[in-house]
Amino acid sequence: MTPDEEHREEEIEEKVEEDTSEEIDDEIEDEIDADKELDKLKFHYRGYTLDDLKKMNMDQFIQLLPARARRSLKRGLPPRQKKLLERLRRSYRAKKRGKDILTRTHVRDMIVFPEMVGLKIGVYNGKTYEVVEIKPDMIGHYLGEFSQTRKRITHGSPGVGATRSSKYVPLK
Repeated sequence: MTPDEEHREEEIEEKVEEDTSEEIDDEIEDEIDADKELDKLKFHYRGYTLDDLKKMNMDQFIQLLPARARRSLKRGLPPRQKKLLERLRRSYRAKKRGKDILTRTHVRDMIVFPEMVGLKIGVYNGKTYEVVEIKPDMIGHYLGEFSQTRKRITHGSPGVGATRSSKYVPLK
């Protein structure tokens, strides 16, 4: 081997090492960008992920809520809400074991907590129990917001038995 050939081989090796280090840097940057994008797609409530919210104690979570909910929770939960919360905790433990239990309730003024996410609750609307599956976006809202008490009215067309004035239907 001549000295020129040796020198060329060394240059080639250096270039290969530089190229691989640049490729690795690009891959790391791509992974970081992908992680940031995935983090943006995750659920956040006031800057906290669902896992962070579940790890918080009740006092820390209450500080994140809007004023009306924060005020009502600072006064303490009424007995009917405590009872519902205990039943929901039992339902959550059963869900972990593989049973899917529907908890029916009349308590429409219960605030949705992070520990309720994933449960099915039958909320009474005055006539029936509407099944509400709790999703992360519902945190901080009231259960009654997801079970409407009024339904849309749809009137039928006039027919036999209608009054004289409403029997007229144009022939278009």
